Amino acid sequence: MARSNTQVEADAAALREEIARLQQRVAQAEERRRALVHIMGDLNESNRKLGEQRKAMLHILEDSHASNLKLGDSRKAMIHIMGDLRETTQEMERREQELREKQEQLVQAGKLATLGELTTGVAHELNNPLNNIGLFVGNVLDQVRLGRFDRNSIVGELENAMDQVRKATAIISHLRTFGRAAPISLEPVDVDEVIERSLLLMQEQLRLRAIEVELDLCADELIVLGNGIQLEQVFINLLTNSRDALAESRGKTIRIATSREGDWVRIRFGDTGPGIPRELEQRIFDPFFTTKEVGTGTGLGLSITYSILKEHGGQISVEPGRGARFLIELPLMTGPPPEEPLF
Repeated sequence: MARSNTQVEADAAALREEIARLQQRVAQAEERRRALVHIMGDLNESNRKLGEQRKAMLHILEDSHASNLKLGDSRKAMIHIMGDLRETTQEMERREQELREKQEQLVQAGKLATLGELTTGVAHELNNPLNNIGLFVGNVLDQVRLGRFDRNSIVGELENAMDQVRKATAIISHLRTFGRAAPISLEPVDVDEVIERSLLLMQEQLRLRAIEVELDLCADELIVLGNGIQLEQVFINLLTNSRDALAESRGKTIRIATSREGDWVRIRFGDTGPGIPRELEQRIFDPFFTTKEVGTGTGLGLSITYSILKEHGGQISVEPGRGARFLIELPLMTGPPPEEPLF
């Protein structure tokens, strides 16, 4: 009987151990289940986020595709705009070239018109040396005819005649150079020499009208980078205007003064004529504007003068005072001259 109780207790203990072991396994299984549920939850959350990221990526791809399409359209538009810009640039260059050619033609026309006005004065300038040549050659002929062959005297007379030939040649050469249509080249130019050459062409016209010229040229050498013939036309245009403006004046004087102020050459040009009305000061440089009677002026002189000075990097302006007064400013050439003329 005692043995049976012991067996029962042993079986009960074994059963309790088995139950404890099973309960432990159930607890472990429950923990694994909960962990699995948690993992499944995380996995679902990850899948949900992945789905959202996928949708976002699809949206980005759609936007990128749309952007690529827009970029392609923009690129096509840019190519079209560049093509139009290239054509516009070429057209502007062509028009600028045409304008430059027209300006050169206008300047040449102005020079020819000036030459026409200078014909009388130049004819007188040529007449003097021709008369002197005739006189010197006549003296030589008289000596030969009279048999008074004095070698030194004849040589002297002929040398005098040659001096007059050179003078006439210089006048004709100057006129030919002034009137020639040649490519515009820029080179070192002495401003005072240009003024003196201009006065040489105009001096007979001014003398016949009893117009005095007062020169106050700078003692320093005033060199600018420019075209001597074009600058000569500037001063001839101004001299011509003053000549016409002084026609009815009592005191007929033209004053020209040059100076250097810093890196600029300044030429002050004035006359004792009636002057320029203040309300016209802004218009006198316009093409074809003139205060002269119909048929007596083209209105191009000051316009051509303004254009020439602009091309030389300078300017012309009206100054206050009695008569017509102009201030011309040109940049002084401070560096070495170019190796070749600029075209």
